[in-house]
Amino acid sequence: MNQQRGARRRLVETLQQGGIRDLSVLRAFDLTPRHFFVPTGMHHRAYEDSALPIGNGQTISQPSTHARYLELLALTGTEKVLEIGTGSGYQTVLLSHLASQVFSIERVGALMDRAREAIRAAGARNVSLLVGDGTIGWREYSPFDAILVTAGSPTVPTPLVEQLADGGRLLIPLGDREEQTLTLITRRGTELERRDIAPARFVPLVGKFGWGGGQ
Repeated sequence: MNQQRGARRRLVETLQQGGIRDLSVLRAFDLTPRHFFVPTGMHHRAYEDSALPIGNGQTISQPSTHARYLELLALTGTEKVLEIGTGSGYQTVLLSHLASQVFSIERVGALMDRAREAIRAAGARNVSLLVGDGTIGWREYSPFDAILVTAGSPTVPTPLVEQLADGGRLLIPLGDREEQTLTLITRRGTELERRDIAPARFVPLVGKFGWGGGQ
């Protein structure tokens, strides 16, 4: 266990050296056991700054990618956050240390089963999970102060904009199936302020308002 703890500390140092300044984000990485979220055979690589396969054709993103996402959202600990694409559940737990409540949706049931166990093992208690189409959002618990989309979409899903609180931030990779631009959208009343952040490559966002729904 101490070995994992040391590896986690080294990961935090790597993120700092890579330019991550938000202390609450760094603390979240220090508190979250990434080895819970990768297959057993990958445990020895759990704290590398690299993407790893998690099954069902999906990957767990590079920690530095998660860190950049989370730093951009500038969470203060009081927010209600919606995550589209639970995946391994790792980012869900990172968010649980940064926000008041986390709601996370995953399309693939088998992934969610594994994520649910790992999230529970990591001790996150302020997380609600749903298997379904993330492009529809989770209207019942809206509005959300922040929405984080972990897959590339051709356009911004309309329901997600509708479920964003005034002043809320939506972070989403926009583009085609191969390449996207990480985009930060802030709601100002009825207006949307859009800021392009950086080139990105994510799996396609599948759903009614993503790829495969009217596209």
